[in-house]
Amino acid sequence: MAAAAVGSAVVAVAMAGRQTAADVLLGMLAPLAAATVSWVLTERAYKREPARVTGLMIGAFGAKMLFFGAYVAVMLKVVGLHPTPFVASFTSYFIALYLVEALLMRSLFAKSG
Repeated sequence: MAAAAVGSAVVAVAMAGRQTAADVLLGMLAPLAAATVSWVLTERAYKREPARVTGLMIGAFGAKMLFFGAYVAVMLKVVGLHPTPFVASFTSYFIALYLVEALLMRSLFAKSG
């Protein structure tokens, strides 16, 4: 998941130019970090005690809402990134990485069910 995200960001930066490199890379960073941490915690919880997964996911959802809101605000208002490439990158990676995470969960739950 991480290798594909970083690889695609390198391609996006090469296509868009160095001027938007920070916007693209920082747009990828938060969704990648959140999806990776979420997947690792979900997988560990499921292997230890499957009944805990729903509670974990509900708590993680709330934490991610706060994290993403703060992250986007800081990146746009404090860091001063260009809104269009940052939001396009953030949204694209958010959707793609959570799709990958959903497919990984489906695979995990199917193996045990």
